[in-house]
Parts: sequence; C-alpha cells; structure tokens
Amino acid sequence: MDRSTLTHVPADTGWLNDRRVQALAAAFEGAPIYLVGGCVRDAVLGVSGGDVDLATPLLPAEVTRLAEATGFKVVPTGIEHGTVTVVVDGSGFEITSFRKDVETDGRRAVVAFSTDMTEDARRRDFTLNALYATTTGKIIDPLGGLPDCLARRIRFVGEASDRIREDYLRILRFFRFHAWYAAPQDGFDTEALAAIAANTTGLETLSAERIGSEMRRLLAASDPCRAVAGMQKTGVLGRLLPGSDPLWLGPVVHLEGELDLGPDWLRRLVALGGQDVAARLRLTRADARSLDTLQEAMSGMMPLPEIAYRHGYDVAVSALILRAAMAGEAIDPKALPPLVEGAKARFPVAARDLMPALTGKALGHRLASLEARWIASGFRLSREDLMTPE
Repeated sequence: MDRSTLTHVPADTGWLNDRRVQALAAAFEGAPIYLVGGCVRDAVLGVSGGDVDLATPLLPAEVTRLAEATGFKVVPTGIEHGTVTVVVDGSGFEITSFRKDVETDGRRAVVAFSTDMTEDARRRDFTLNALYATTTGKIIDPLGGLPDCLARRIRFVGEASDRIREDYLRILRFFRFHAWYAAPQDGFDTEALAAIAANTTGLETLSAERIGSEMRRLLAASDPCRAVAGMQKTGVLGRLLPGSDPLWLGPVVHLEGELDLGPDWLRRLVALGGQDVAARLRLTRADARSLDTLQEAMSGMMPLPEIAYRHGYDVAVSALILRAAMAGEAIDPKALPPLVEGAKARFPVAARDLMPALTGKALGHRLASLEARWIASGFRLSREDLMTPE
C-alpha cells in the first residue's frame, strides 16, 4: 500500500459495498455523514472489521428526522451523549453527533455538541482511531493519524497523560491495541509508557466489568505477550492482578501454535495466575467455573485422559498446554489421542445395575470404585468386565 497516495479505503472494503450503509447515506440527502474509528482503521489496514460506526455534525434530532423520513426505525440508545441507533434491514448502526469534552473525571465525560470534525477527533483515544471516511470511501484525516495507522503505531491523541486522565480505561486499551495492531518489530511509544506508569492509581476508579472486558479482548489477540510484558513493566499488571506473572504466557502461546490452536483467553488468564482473579475481573459465573476447573486441572494430579472424560477435550488440552508450559517441555503429539478417547468415553455401569443389592453410600462407593477401575483401564473395560467379581 502506497502511503503517499492513499486517499480512499480499498475498493473491497465491506461497508463500502454494504447496501444498508449506502441506504443510510442516501437517507441523509447529501448532508454530511462519515464512517469513523475502527471500521476506517481496519479498512486501511486491510483486516476484517466489526461494528460500523458513523459520525455527523448534525444534532440527534435532525439525524432522527432524516432517518424516520426514509422509514428507518430510530432508537435513542445514547441520546444524552449524542448517539442514536438507526435500524436498516434489521441491523443497527450507531450515529453520533460530533462532540467535544467539557469535563471528565477519569471514567466518564460531560460533552457538548460540535460541528467541527477536528474537535471530535481530538477526544478520541489513539491516532489510528481518529480517522474518518465518507460513505464513498474517501479518507479524512483531521489529526494526521493515517501514517501512524499504516505504520501500526499506537500513539495517544495529543498528550498521553491528558487522554489517560479523561478515561483510565485507555491504559488497558493501549495495551490491547498494541497486542492486536502494533507492528511486531516496533517497541512501545515511550511517552505513552511514561504516562501510563504515572497514572496507574487511576485504574482503581474503573469497574471490574470494564477491566475484565478489556483483559478478555487483550488476551484473545494472536500474541499478547509483548503487551502483557509492557503491562508488567509499567505496574499495570500487578495493580490489576496482584500475584500474577507472565512467565508462562509465552510458552503457552508457543504451544498453542505448535498444536495449531487458536487463542484461548481463559487458558492464558490461568497462565498469568494471580489472586481473586474472577472477582477482580468480574467474570461471569460460567467463566469463573471454567477458570476454577482449569486451575485445578493445571495444578492437580488427575491424569489428562480422566480430565478429558470428566470435563471435555478442550479442558484437557488446555491442561496439557499449561502443564507443559510450567515444566518447560514440548508436547508429544501422542498425548492427544488418549484425550480424544477420554472425551468420547461413557461409563458403562449405571446405579440401577447395582441395585437393590446396594443403596445409599455403599452404592456411591461401589460406583466410584468401578469407575476408577474403568478409567485406569484406559476406558476399555466393558460393563460385563466391571460387573464380574475381581
């Protein structure tokens, strides 16, 4: 991609050819409306994007009037912050009026509407996210962030400390964006690291839900190791997860690659360790249970095929990776087939097979004993084998 001549997003960009986006643009009857942020960044970088967000100098009432006049449903999802969601063919598109910050407290901002795109851009977090595009694909770069985007540099807009103090979650977003977008050969922006290290106490003002969401997304990156190392260096990791250590994270990521597995944020979270992780990140009940199961599987003595039988193949593979990472060992491919067998195995004896001769605790003890024999046999003993007295 020629940086000196780039003026439009690539012709195959998804939203550029999305009839819903173009129908939305037509509803504005030539009034200014722009794609903004992540969808423009991802188009410039040639990566598949997610949500399509739009911005306009028009006030929410005018956005609503134009959209409804075309027959689109409008939902005032964040009207106090200038955001309405316009539903086109069943899909919602957020449209936000240009804004400028009037007051911030590190978690939320008081904003005023603006007609100036540059003012709107200045309140964004990173230069590669301060890009706009017309619905025909023309790139508009009010802050000069396009070279940073193309070079995959993660830099705060303006003064790093100012952006951080507007919303301390931007500390975590910096490391997440570094994990997902930064050029592997480049280091961190030194001004950003210094500002982060000086403002880590602000993380205490954030909710556990917001922190947990960012950590989950960061650890889901292809290789988050450098970003997590930066978090440790600046004191962020220790403040968020006391007792954690990225020592095993690199080996886990390497072993995932060796087994041709995709990223697993929970497996990597277990590798980091730490105290009260589920509470500090406000994990869902299901994720908290999975965390406990995986922590026990990693550090316990249960054979891996038995883990596969009791908890499934994925948990057993994660335990295999974590144990190998802790031991500094490679994984023998021959270790995988027994896990497949364990996950498919079904204990052939039921309680009714032992009743009425046995009931209550005696029945439970006998079932457990038979199950232990069956597992020790590699899941090969049949019902008849198990029911035959030893």
